[in-house]
Amino acid sequence: MTSGRPSLIVVSNTSPLTNLAAIGQLDLLHLILGHIMVPQAVYSELTFGGVSWPGAAEVASAGWIRIRPVETSHLINALRLELDHGEAEAIALALHLKADLVLIDEQAGREAARYLGLNVMGVVGLLVRAKQLGHIENVVQHLDALRQQAGFYLSESIYRHALSLAGE
Repeated sequence: MTSGRPSLIVVSNTSPLTNLAAIGQLDLLHLILGHIMVPQAVYSELTFGGVSWPGAAEVASAGWIRIRPVETSHLINALRLELDHGEAEAIALALHLKADLVLIDEQAGREAARYLGLNVMGVVGLLVRAKQLGHIENVVQHLDALRQQAGFYLSESIYRHALSLAGE
């Protein structure tokens, strides 16, 4: 455990990694949450078809991100009816590890994770937390970058709510 940071078990889906990497803020995950676990399916999504998505190289080389295989199970197969492979494996891994937190941005994945009793955070919540902890000066520039550089969909109401939580 590093100084002042709690030892949490955190599992991430693909989108928080790619979106934070796209705006140059992937290290916020490590600063705020410590070590991150990702299922093999998430890493496979980052490098699918020989294309390297934002964050692929960082995930492969970051000592604080651990790639974990997940055995196919009835749970994963059931989740795959509504979710993509990365989300299904992230939720299954989080349940298996009794994770403190699962990072997912997509609404269907967030709902499934919450239904199964998991605590969920997305990239917007992470940015608000980063400001509260003094790791970034403001949230607005990062939300705007998510929209413009990463193509991240963010409703106007969530955008305004995040800025309100951040005191901006």
